[in-house]
Amino acid sequence: MTPELLSSMRELHSRVNGDIHVRLLWCEGDGRVFVAVNDHRTGDAFSVEVPENQRALQVFHHPYAYAT
Repeated sequence: MTPELLSSMRELHSRVNGDIHVRLLWCEGDGRVFVAVNDHRTGDAFSVEVPENQRALQVFHHPYAYAT
């Protein structure tokens, strides 16, 4: 995600499980939805754009299944 895109994001939901922080983000400008994952123990991070044919909460609860 670019810094410009991040600045237009609104956090809809977040959860923490151990050192893993998962956030559900909505882009006000174009309506896209993303799930961002940060593993604070390893420093790994990734984001996934929620496909149009998928429920956002499904991706939020299982982000590793959607990571490429």
